[in-house]
Amino acid sequence: MKRLDGKTCIVTGGAKGIGKATCLRLAKEGAKVAITDIDDKGGQSLREEIGKKGGTAEYWHLDVTDEDAVGRVFGDVADRFGGVDVVVNNAGIAGVDKPTDKVTAAEWRKVMDVNVNGVFYCTKAAIPHMRKNGGGSIVNLSSIYGIVGAPDVPPYHASKGAVREMSKTDAMLYAKEGIRVNSVHPGFIWTPLVEAMAEASETGPKAFRAHLDDLHPVGHVGEPEDIAAGIAYLASDDAKFVTGSELVIDGGYTAR
Repeated sequence: MKRLDGKTCIVTGGAKGIGKATCLRLAKEGAKVAITDIDDKGGQSLREEIGKKGGTAEYWHLDVTDEDAVGRVFGDVADRFGGVDVVVNNAGIAGVDKPTDKVTAAEWRKVMDVNVNGVFYCTKAAIPHMRKNGGGSIVNLSSIYGIVGAPDVPPYHASKGAVREMSKTDAMLYAKEGIRVNSVHPGFIWTPLVEAMAEASETGPKAFRAHLDDLHPVGHVGEPEDIAAGIAYLASDDAKFVTGSELVIDGGYTAR
């Protein structure tokens, strides 16, 4: 029996990168996967890919900054698949890379709206469905920069610190109802976003990649599948005694 047989899993930002790898892994584990994103082409393509591999998936367009839309989509998923068991709050943006005193209020709010409010709206929408099912698992994507600091992208780092603490608070609030909440903290992962940053780098993509590799004691950046494996564990009953925890998947970055 696969670990997630019969489970309905919603993944936000599921069309590419870590989200895509997560959808593929959860479907492989037997889950019915609700792919949500604003990238309709990518989401539909992934739905077809999962179907061809024998998995079950549907795609919903979802902007996580729209609370009403979040509620509607979660309701649609529950109607389509018979409930909501797992929510992976993966949708996020990097935002501007400026010193704090140069960041505008609008730039700050844009990151918080997606990375923090989006997690709040999706958690709020998920709880009634999970309560009805007698429990569930919420997995929130934070970052190594929700744990340690770095002299760049201050709105992003602040947002990931917020997600870390939100996860612990909600873990305590809903533990007695069988709803587990955990955060995942990736190191640098070779996603399309990071690859685009490499291509735009003044040093060139090869030097950019080498620098990122050197930041990790294992000697290389991670792959989306590395994070998806951790998420699948937290989603499953293998993690039934795990809540309020931080799963750091960073190649040793934060151990330095």
